[in-house]
Amino acid sequence: MNTPRSKVNPVLPSRVTVEGLDRAPHRAFLRALGLNDSDLKKPFVGVVSTDGRVTPCNALLGALAREACGAVREAGGTPFDFASISVADSMSMNHGGMRYSLVSRELIADGVEAVTRGHAYDALVGFAGCDKTLPGMMMAMVRLNLPAVFVYGGAALPGRWRGRDVTVLDCYEAVGGVYADQVTRAELDELEHACLPGLGACPGQFTANTMAMVSETLGLALPGSATLPAVSPARSDLSRKAGRAVMQILRDGGPLPRELVTRKSLENACAAVAATGGSTNAGLHIPAIAHEAGIRFSLDDLARVAKRTPLLADMKPGGKYLARDLHEAGGVYAVLKELLKRGVLHGECLTLSGVSLEKALSDHPGADDKVVLHKEISRSGGLVVLKGNLAPDGALIKVAGLKSLAFEGPARVFDSEEACVEAVRKRSFRPGEVLVIRYEGPKGGPGMREMLGVTALLYGQGMGEKVALVTDGRFSGATRGMMVGYVSPEAAARGPLALVKNGDRIVIDAARGLLLLRVSSTELRKRKPKMPKRSLSGVLEKYAAQVGSAFRGAVTHGGPPR
Repeated sequence: MNTPRSKVNPVLPSRVTVEGLDRAPHRAFLRALGLNDSDLKKPFVGVVSTDGRVTPCNALLGALAREACGAVREAGGTPFDFASISVADSMSMNHGGMRYSLVSRELIADGVEAVTRGHAYDALVGFAGCDKTLPGMMMAMVRLNLPAVFVYGGAALPGRWRGRDVTVLDCYEAVGGVYADQVTRAELDELEHACLPGLGACPGQFTANTMAMVSETLGLALPGSATLPAVSPARSDLSRKAGRAVMQILRDGGPLPRELVTRKSLENACAAVAATGGSTNAGLHIPAIAHEAGIRFSLDDLARVAKRTPLLADMKPGGKYLARDLHEAGGVYAVLKELLKRGVLHGECLTLSGVSLEKALSDHPGADDKVVLHKEISRSGGLVVLKGNLAPDGALIKVAGLKSLAFEGPARVFDSEEACVEAVRKRSFRPGEVLVIRYEGPKGGPGMREMLGVTALLYGQGMGEKVALVTDGRFSGATRGMMVGYVSPEAAARGPLALVKNGDRIVIDAARGLLLLRVSSTELRKRKPKMPKRSLSGVLEKYAAQVGSAFRGAVTHGGPPR
């Protein structure tokens, strides 16, 4: 075959490892893998996955990666498959292990970069299956800016319990129901056995499915891939398509990830999240992906787009439907086509095939009128950024499904998630209060723990909108209720959250975008923050020293030149 020549890199990076007299040892190592002379002359394609039997989200990825490897070989490339780590929120939730979840996003991006650059691969196919693995893989692709295709492992199918579809969120919330004597232990046991019947990621519009939608909207993934169920027989063919597609991009010289990830395509991704009531974690991950492309993007940009974007898809946790239902209703492109008709999408952005998004959407049949509504559920999207003297840089709330957009009450302050969880378990709080969990931000945690454990307990107790919660930590995509997270600056960076005292009145007004502490500036100047000391070592010590504000994605390096 003719060796492909990229428009950006006329000489393939892999040639540095195989060409020349002094590369004889390198070639010997490669021959030990079973490669022959013909293989060494072809482009080298990394096929990376977060495969592992540690959670159902990633357990299928190794088999899918091998399908992609076969397609790369058939298309004239030499594949090299390798694995990255995964730390799943499912297993780290509600204990100290959650400090490693967001950290793992950086480890994945760094690890994929290290292997790809260290071995001088020419292109990349990346498979990911759970909350942090998706953005971590996309961040690596944008950072490397080689021909690349992203593939999501897919969502699990829902379970059936007492005649209705259920997900793991129902199990989380049923735990709260047991504490509130509203659910029996026997019912919880039934639900535990029924809610997750097979492999795949959580099936609602939680973080994994939200970021899968982002991958397709940005153009990093093939159309139709984000909502295809994990156990669908079509996943094998999708993986092979990804292998063929990356070879085509390599031959054509693009489009490369930084041609796909632009300010306009990032705004499109924000619109897709807002229109589906997606995870608040998108407020961390979209700016982090932008950072890898050298684009300054923040919660302010998300807020601006969400304000102009209607909520159109009736998705869980705020609505009725799951990823499987959206797939049957036309998938991500059904949402995007409706947004394009409403003038809130940049149609000129490129897709993975090199055609414009508008052109790609013109061939799509559009949506049905059940999951993706032609009339809006609300005039603005499901995510709102709040600002005020308690969050000068911003905080984030998911409003999809909320009955009321305003809340005011006295603060009950906790300096860790564990302290708040214990109080919630004992129900030692009152309706009308604002529970404050601080020192759980990126630096203060460190690791910015996800609070689904406590928010689901509250919701399961029937208190999801009878109390509010404000934290510099983050939330699961499955979180619902009057829950405000990502408060920036965080308490550990001496943000105003560190100055709140029990009884201070806090105002949450999502309609006006406000988060206020009803304490005078004179009084706040008198207060001194109590900074808890944490004994850190290893990766948490390094992360705490490097991580930036949640406002700009909690990134850990300076990014490429802008």
